[in-house]
Amino acid sequence: MFRRTLRVRDQGGAPMNQTRAGGTLCAMPRFLLHHRHDPHECGVAFASFRGHASPLRHQAALASCLAGGHAIWWTVEAAGPEEALALLPFFIAERATATRVDEVDIP
Repeated sequence: MFRRTLRVRDQGGAPMNQTRAGGTLCAMPRFLLHHRHDPHECGVAFASFRGHASPLRHQAALASCLAGGHAIWWTVEAAGPEEALALLPFFIAERATATRVDEVDIP
């Protein structure tokens, strides 16, 4: 999906300086987008992407529609929850939540 890590040297120190004046910039926060709709709204949910320029369009997503659950999940990187929801068309976003998530090692 959209799982990129971007690390760049900050612009705080001189390029040849031995001491680090700064650090690295971390990747953007990751969000789990969770959308639910009623069974009769499946067509509208999927068609709503046609009129919305989104990097999520033409990408795989997890969905439970075929199993009768009528929910869709995406993992995205965004500056905040509002920016994460802005990746979705209005019909989807107004019925969605954005939850900040991180990977953890399970012992």
